[in-house]
Amino acid sequence: MGLLGSLWKPSLFRSSEILGIAKDAIDFALEASEDTHPNEYMGQLRGEDARKLGLDRDGTVITDVLIAPGTKSNPVSAEFNPTYMPNDLKGVGSIHSHPNGVLRPSDADLATFGRGKIHIIIGAPYGPNDWQAFDRSGEPTDLDVIDVELPDDQFFDFTQEDIDRELR
Repeated sequence: MGLLGSLWKPSLFRSSEILGIAKDAIDFALEASEDTHPNEYMGQLRGEDARKLGLDRDGTVITDVLIAPGTKSNPVSAEFNPTYMPNDLKGVGSIHSHPNGVLRPSDADLATFGRGKIHIIIGAPYGPNDWQAFDRSGEPTDLDVIDVELPDDQFFDFTQEDIDRELR
């Protein structure tokens, strides 16, 4: 995994607990990983407050996978320039594929895992169970797939006032 920079910032207005990943988001990432094969696929995970998705729980659901513009990948790594990614306050972690099918983080992966709450590795052959979530220390963690209807909201759905309040 390549340079990730400081993409993941504290999130506005939501619990830090990651409840799961939206079915549409993991399906997208599995398909993108298969389409990119034999090269690695890489993306950034974004989350939404569970209550905004109609769930009666506090926490965050991963709802989006952002593809990094200018990503360069090959069968053993993927890199992107973090300045190409928006400074996204809803970022919660990373996702990338291992075309060799190994669902364990490499040393390079572990070096970037501190920059987010959750990290997903997808392995060939990219079926519904060919992925594993990890916490920031690289330990496997359970991540439920949640079938929710995703909102059709704006990418930057926060205001300068929201940012100022978060920085205080």
